[in-house]
Amino acid sequence: MALVEIARVDRNLANIIVGRLESEGIPAVAFDGGASIADGSWLLIPVRVMVDDEDAELARTFLDAA
Repeated sequence: MALVEIARVDRNLANIIVGRLESEGIPAVAFDGGASIADGSWLLIPVRVMVDDEDAELARTFLDAA
C-alpha cells in the first residue's frame, strides 16, 4: 500500500475532492493544506490529493467524470 497523488489544487478544492472521493468509498487525504497558513499565502501553495495506489485509477476516473 502506497499513496499516490491524483491532483494538485488549491486547499478548498482539495477538501471538496477528498469529500467526494470518500463519499464514493475511496479513502483520500489532502497533504500540505496548512503549509503556509502562518504567512498568509495559503493560496500559493497547492495541496496534494492522495489516494492508495490501488484506488488511483478509479479515483482519477471519478475526477475526470466530475
